[in-house]
Amino acid sequence: MSRLVVIVAPGSRGDVQPCIALGRGLAVDGDRVRVLAAERFRTLATGYGLDFAPLSADPSEVLGSAGGREWTEGGRNPATFLRGLRGALAPVLERLLEDVHKGAEGADLVLAPTLGFLGAHLGASLGVPDVELHYQPSVPTRAFAHPLLPWAARLGPGGRLLSYHAVDTVAWQLLRPEVDRWRGRSLGLPPAGWRGPRRKETPALCGFSDAVVPRPKDWPARVHVTGYWFLETAAGWRPEPRLRDFLASGPPPVYVGFGSMRPSETERAFTAVRTALRRVGLRGLLGTDLDFGDDDLLTVHDVPHAWLFPRTAAVVHHGGAGTTAAALRAGVPALVCPIFSDQPYWGDRVSRLGAGPRPLPFRELTADSLTARLLELSGNLLFRRGAQYVAARLREEDGVARAREVVRDVVSRVR
Repeated sequence: MSRLVVIVAPGSRGDVQPCIALGRGLAVDGDRVRVLAAERFRTLATGYGLDFAPLSADPSEVLGSAGGREWTEGGRNPATFLRGLRGALAPVLERLLEDVHKGAEGADLVLAPTLGFLGAHLGASLGVPDVELHYQPSVPTRAFAHPLLPWAARLGPGGRLLSYHAVDTVAWQLLRPEVDRWRGRSLGLPPAGWRGPRRKETPALCGFSDAVVPRPKDWPARVHVTGYWFLETAAGWRPEPRLRDFLASGPPPVYVGFGSMRPSETERAFTAVRTALRRVGLRGLLGTDLDFGDDDLLTVHDVPHAWLFPRTAAVVHHGGAGTTAAALRAGVPALVCPIFSDQPYWGDRVSRLGAGPRPLPFRELTADSLTARLLELSGNLLFRRGAQYVAARLREEDGVARAREVVRDVVSRVR
């Protein structure tokens, strides 16, 4: 008898796409998989044969709001980040929670990110197991600090461990009033209280690679570093003729894009990008709505990274977990220009892996600073060698297959 597996994906494409890849893998066992995501991802999910239920909170609209801009432009200060998170979600959080409740109806298994412990609440209400989804290393460890509190690394093993509890505690307190009301009103559960749901035995799937984030020795057995959940390009997808012709008309270009981030200075940033690329003599593919109309530049929209990045000379991006993974898998050097959240962490990882220069924070991006980094990025052959070394290790992994094994074990133990 098939089960209904519900995957909650309340984020941008970088969060949704790995969930769809994971869902496809789970469907191999005959389970029905339903993805909960913003409406604009419906076609993406159903195109891969998955069920879909919409979440009314669209991350692009949230990030484009006044609260969203304050959130994304708050820098690396974790207190500012968490307050901004609440400010961005506050107008839509009640609707989002109701959408999650409705979309999870009938689930036999819930997979959800740790934000607000959604999976734990749903699992308790439905009487079914839940599994945590981690896109970055956010399980407590003494090996390194929480990605949002990098300065805690200087405090030693105890301080590094404490950084995770600090972030989790503050995030829960910010979201607790709305979540506790949701538990009582819709889920029929008592308030989770000051400490929140207990998570000691909940299985956790970490959708990143041990080749990029070596697994800490003090992580418990419940934590599984599976490797990335890559979504292969749909069989029927074809590039637009203008993109195909541009790639064929000269040397491989540099891709520059900042994902679904919507910083207020986008036009200024891409003007600097245009100037820097010309100074260095590089062609460019720009992931933006702006149109510069230059022969050596082409704007692109919604092109699968798995197809595009191997055809580039290098990638300049914001450091989202999904984009970072795609660039590393392509074996091309990358420059990360982090904006907020865990993006500085991934930029640091790329640099430490020897796959690119040190990160250039987005707020420091100018024509001069980017010119210097592009010269470094294109002139240092060791960056390409480092990226290709990581890519070779990633090709040996099958993160989706490993995650499917873990889920099978969870279900068998429940039975």
